[in-house]
Amino acid sequence: MSTVELNVAVITEAIAAAHPDRDGLVFRDRRLSWADVADRTRRLARVLLDSGIGLRSEFGSGPRWESVHDHVALYLHNGNEYLEGMLGAWKARAAPFNVNYRYVADELRYLLDDASARAVIVHECFAPTLAAVLDSLADPPALILQVADGSGHPLVPGAVDYDAALAAVGPTTSPVELPDDVVSGWSGDDLYLCYTGGTTGMPKGAMWRQEDFLIAALGVRRRDGTDFEDVEEIVAAAASGRLRALPAPPLMHGAAHWNALSCWIAGGTVIIQDHPEHLDPEDLLRTVERHRATSLLVVGDPVARPLADALAAARADGRAHDLSSLRHLLSGGAVLSPALKAELVELVPGLTVVDVLGSTESGRQGVSNVRAGDAPSVGFVPSSTSVVLDESRIARLAPGDPAIGWLAQSGRVPLGYLNDEEKTAATFPEIDGVRHAVAGDRARLRADGTIELHGRDSVCINTGGEKVFAEEVETALKTHPDVFDAVVCGRPSPRWGEEVVALVQMRSGSDADDEGLRAAAGEHLARYKLPKEIIRLDRLVRSPSGKADYRWARAVAADPPRAEGSAP
Repeated sequence: MSTVELNVAVITEAIAAAHPDRDGLVFRDRRLSWADVADRTRRLARVLLDSGIGLRSEFGSGPRWESVHDHVALYLHNGNEYLEGMLGAWKARAAPFNVNYRYVADELRYLLDDASARAVIVHECFAPTLAAVLDSLADPPALILQVADGSGHPLVPGAVDYDAALAAVGPTTSPVELPDDVVSGWSGDDLYLCYTGGTTGMPKGAMWRQEDFLIAALGVRRRDGTDFEDVEEIVAAAASGRLRALPAPPLMHGAAHWNALSCWIAGGTVIIQDHPEHLDPEDLLRTVERHRATSLLVVGDPVARPLADALAAARADGRAHDLSSLRHLLSGGAVLSPALKAELVELVPGLTVVDVLGSTESGRQGVSNVRAGDAPSVGFVPSSTSVVLDESRIARLAPGDPAIGWLAQSGRVPLGYLNDEEKTAATFPEIDGVRHAVAGDRARLRADGTIELHGRDSVCINTGGEKVFAEEVETALKTHPDVFDAVVCGRPSPRWGEEVVALVQMRSGSDADDEGLRAAAGEHLARYKLPKEIIRLDRLVRSPSGKADYRWARAVAADPPRAEGSAP
C-alpha cells in the first residue's frame, strides 16, 4: 500500500507550486500556465463552496455504492473548462462527473437525476437541452455555470456565466485561500465518479477512491512499479515536464480525461485541438505539429483510420506534416486493428502505437506496444493485478488454458456503481476475500502470459450454439482495404437463434461485393462467424468517443434500409 494518500488536488497544487510558469494547458490561442490552472480551479472551488456544494458526509459512513459528495455535471465539449471543472470540483471536495453531450432531453434527465447533480457546468450550445429538463428534475441543481461558445443561446434560467463567476472571486495565490477544513480534508478517499455505458444499457456511475483510481487507472507509481512514499517524490518525478499530450476524443470519455490527468500528474502540458466539436483529422495533425505534442490519444479505428488516411493523402500530395515530436499514439477504450497499427508506424517514423487494455470499471489491465518491424497482432502484456477467470468467475485460468474466460482486475478497483447495490455486487464480486472488477470483457490467457482479447460479453452473438464476439468480426472485416468502418451485431433467426449481421461503411468508389468481404474476413475467422447479411450504409453511428452504438446497430439490422446500395 502507498504510504501517502494520493489526491489529484494535492498533487496538482504541489506541481503548480514547483513549476508555476510551465505550460499547463494549451487551447487555441489560450495558453494557461500551471499557476493559471491552479488559480482558476481554486476560484471555481470557491464558487461551488459558496453555493453550498462540497462534502456531504465522511467516507465510510454508508455502503460502498453510496457517495459522500455533492456531484458536479460536466456538460461540455473539450476545452480548458472541462479539466478546470474536474479539478475545481475536487478542490471543493465535490465529485465531478461526465455527461454525454449527445443525449436527448429524456436521457439527460435520467442522468442528472441518477447522479442527483447539485451543479452543472454547461457549454452554451447545450443550453436549450438543459433548459428543457430543469423543471422536471427530481432535485434541480443549486448552481449552473454556462460557458460561452458563440452559439448565441441565452443563459439557462438561473445560470451564471462561467468566466464572470470566476472573475468575481478574484485572483488566488495559494490553496490556503480556501477554507482550512476543505484543504486539510483533501484525501485519497475522495471519490472519482465516471458514468459508463449507455450503448448497451442505461449509464452507470462507477465510483473509485481517488488513491485507487490514480494507481490502478492512471499508473501513478514509480517506474519499477512500487508506490511513491510522498508527494515530494511525485513532484520530483514530474520535474522534466516533457510530456505534451493531446487527447483527441471528447473529454467526457474516460480514456480522454484519464490521458489528460496522467499528463498533468507527470507535470506535463495538455493540448486541445482547435475544433473539438467534431472529428477533424487535419485539425488534429496541425495541432500536433504546431504545439509539438509528444503523444496523441485516439479511441480505436474510428478515430485512427481517418488520421491514417489524412497522413497518407498528405504524403501523396507532397505536403507531409512535421510529426517529429510525436513519440506515442495511444488507443484507449477500443483496440486498434493490426493492419492499421502497421500502417501508422510506417506513416510516422519513430512512432510507437500503444493499445491500452482496460475499462472504467477496471483501470489499466494491460498494454500492447507496436513499433516498426513488430508483429501488429501482439497480445496485451497484463498488469500484475490482471487475471482471467473461468466461466463461473470462481477460479483463475492458467496460461495456455484454451478456455475463453472473464478478464478481471484485482486489488485496487472501484467501490461500486452509484446507488446500485445489485449491479455493484455483480460487477465487483469478492473472490477468496478479494474484491475484483469484472467489466464484461471475454479473454484467453495465452501460454506466453499475454492476454488475447475477444470482446465485450454484452455484444456477444450466440449463433447455432456458438459464441461470436462482435469485435472480432469487425476487426476481420476491416482487413479488406475497401472497408472504412464496420459494426457487427446479432439478429433473431428462426434457424440459428441469432445470426451475425454486419453494418459496413465502404470507401468511396469501392466495387467490392459481399462475397469479397466475407472472403477477406474468412481468412481470420471460422465460417460460422461470418455475417449472414452485410448492410451497406453511408455512415455508421458511433458515440462521440468512437465507440460503436450497438442498440442502433441492432435496430438497423432488424429493419434494414432498402435503398440503392444496400443489401437486397
